[in-house]
Amino acid sequence: MLIDILGAKCVGIEAVPVTVEVDITHGIGIHLVGLADVAVKESLLRTVTALQSLGFRIPGKKIVINLAPADVRKNGSGYDLPIAVGIIAASGQKSFPGLDRYLIMGELGLDGSVREVQGALPIADLAVEMGISGCILPIRSALEATECRDLSVFGVETLTDVLRILEGNEDCSDLLVWNTRLYRKLARNVQRAKRPGGQDVMDFSEIIGQEGAKRGVEIAAAGGHNLIMVGPPGSGKSSLAKAMAGILPPMTTEEAIVTSKIYSVAGMKGSQIGLIRTRPFRAPHYSASLPAIIGGGAGADIRPGEVTLAENGILFLDEYGQMPKSVLEALRGPMEDRKVTISRLRSKLEYPASFMLVAASNPCPCGYYGEGDRCRCTPGQRLNYLSKLSGPVMDRIDIQLWLHPVDTVKLVGRKKGESSEVVAGRVLKARTLQKQRFAEDGIFTNAEMSNRLLEKHCPLDEECRKVMEVLIGRLGLSARAYSRILKVARTIADLEMSRDIRPEYLREAAGYRFLDRLNLDSL
Repeated sequence: MLIDILGAKCVGIEAVPVTVEVDITHGIGIHLVGLADVAVKESLLRTVTALQSLGFRIPGKKIVINLAPADVRKNGSGYDLPIAVGIIAASGQKSFPGLDRYLIMGELGLDGSVREVQGALPIADLAVEMGISGCILPIRSALEATECRDLSVFGVETLTDVLRILEGNEDCSDLLVWNTRLYRKLARNVQRAKRPGGQDVMDFSEIIGQEGAKRGVEIAAAGGHNLIMVGPPGSGKSSLAKAMAGILPPMTTEEAIVTSKIYSVAGMKGSQIGLIRTRPFRAPHYSASLPAIIGGGAGADIRPGEVTLAENGILFLDEYGQMPKSVLEALRGPMEDRKVTISRLRSKLEYPASFMLVAASNPCPCGYYGEGDRCRCTPGQRLNYLSKLSGPVMDRIDIQLWLHPVDTVKLVGRKKGESSEVVAGRVLKARTLQKQRFAEDGIFTNAEMSNRLLEKHCPLDEECRKVMEVLIGRLGLSARAYSRILKVARTIADLEMSRDIRPEYLREAAGYRFLDRLNLDSL
């Protein structure tokens, strides 16, 4: 008797259908086919043991399990549950009249318990697209899909729960994920976390001095611009980066879906209910490898890297000057294309990588270059260190800030500056203008403008053109740096609620290109 059970496989951040076919005929042995990896092949022993522990018999015949389509490599342990259901149904031990109405995925424990799987959110989306009425997932995985109200998402803890649903003989509404005790408990915790004072966030008002740097950070947040801060230890680089995360506008539903899918596929969503609404803030160590930053893995198991995990948020690279040059150069593609393609011999995946790069670096190995006679580095050491703060990668960073230590006098009797709430209000207004401006262009921020859109949305009058000619002549700007200045000037205009770009906006934008004029006279 041939039984078909619908499963799924994640390719990138989307899921594709996989049909688990189980047939029992004359012969001996259990055979698994369909280009399965080691984890899938091991499912046979797990499944058989789990079935036996629950009192089911394993037929003494030939059991053939096919994972279709056969030319797509299958990985992971999520096929345990559909294989177990298929063996029970094909052997005639139970009847499941509505089996074709469900998409089923889950890992089995030896005692029949069901364990979570990765990619539950894309899997639930696939079920909706295919017109499937129900999706059966482990309870902790099903929590990811609680906003899929067009789909009956069942959260199960044991194989027995799955059989209850499939037999259709009793009411299983208590297994719908939003009716479970775990969902109600976590929902209460979420509500408590949303109350004032529930989060420890760096506020702009807590950062002493650095008013110029705060202005640069605000502009970067308003226009989605990449940012680098160079300064000695203790100048506030990390604090400014953390505070920046608190002034970014809320994610749209579309952004939340993409970000949530990424974390679901990566197995990093945990027991979080619904979509991720907080913009990611990723801060990998400067010793992180190239695959950790860009993404990678062996065989069909290609995992997203930090550039993807930072989607719609911030990728903070502290100690930028200490990072391997190969890693820094590899950032060029994702920063420009806002996606990353990972190729292997038998597989190729594309992940989104639309992030804001926020980098922080010391100006030299000892960290005190430019601070009087405190620096002990040789000219050669400084040159070698600063060489990483130049070239093609820096051309893709719109705003460059040089920070100096805060005068200790300001620490005494200091007055609080603007709060993050006030700054975030201005950022949101600027972002709203950009959303309206680019409504038909498929982008959301000034930083994403192409050359065509620059010509359309950043026209310069005669006075502005003369200013740009002077700036280009004195700074020796590349074509890419020129476009960066225009984008930043457009963002400054948006913050000032100005329709046109003015000369003072261009001068301020050029002032954030200090790495282009390290050896030139100041403007």
